[in-house]
Amino acid sequence: MSDLTPLPGLDGSEPPTAANAARPGAAAPDAHTQAPRSSSDDAERKPTDLQALGEPAAEPGDRTPPTGTLGVILAAGAGTRFSGDGHKLLAPLDKRPLVWWATTHALAAGFSEVLVIEGPVPLSDSLPAEASVVRNDDWADGQARTLQVAVRYAATFGYDAIVVGVADQPFVPPQAWRTVANATAPIAVAKFAHGTTPPVRLDADVWGLLPIDGDEGARQLLRSRPELVTEVPCPGSDVDVDTVSSLDRVRRDPLRKEMGSWT
Repeated sequence: MSDLTPLPGLDGSEPPTAANAARPGAAAPDAHTQAPRSSSDDAERKPTDLQALGEPAAEPGDRTPPTGTLGVILAAGAGTRFSGDGHKLLAPLDKRPLVWWATTHALAAGFSEVLVIEGPVPLSDSLPAEASVVRNDDWADGQARTLQVAVRYAATFGYDAIVVGVADQPFVPPQAWRTVANATAPIAVAKFAHGTTPPVRLDADVWGLLPIDGDEGARQLLRSRPELVTEVPCPGSDVDVDTVSSLDRVRRDPLRKEMGSWT
């Protein structure tokens, strides 16, 4: 698990972007964190031969996320509304911890790396081995701090966009992750049947606009700069787990029978 503290911008330094990342001073990832990609990996994808011949391009939900995009799972919340045994992210859902499902669906989307940011409880043993994990020691200060950990990690390792989801949404399928990742707007947010929620794509150009504290994460930026935001229709559901009763509803939801096929 990598240690990327202190958080950017909290020591008077400029918040990181892909352009101002200081690679020499970055903490090296341990065995559970994938190695940084080479600069050649960041080259833009070229059209396939079929596209060059005028064949229709694949739908965004069918295309692999761009190589320079990092998948992120925010999993550092306290979960205080959950009154069950233990932390809600470790609660079982179809014989797996709740956090396993969101992470696995992001991995199945095809990101070159998926980063899980943990907080009050260790999660490494509850995640697929392919996931990278870092800890936010300031998790109690709000989701904005956790998002800043993701931004600093992405800047350090040369990513030019992040797609951020939350660990308590088990019904966001890989297709939704890919659809958001392949959007071209500076900010793209998933639009489900009953709401607009994560995952959200944040281009490196907007990282410096994100709050550095508070519990709103990217929501504050979405409200203040609507001209930068595109809503992307996605399959799946934005249902999340905050309480024992909401977990019970998820267990009865028809999508529960489908989610195993997404992995």
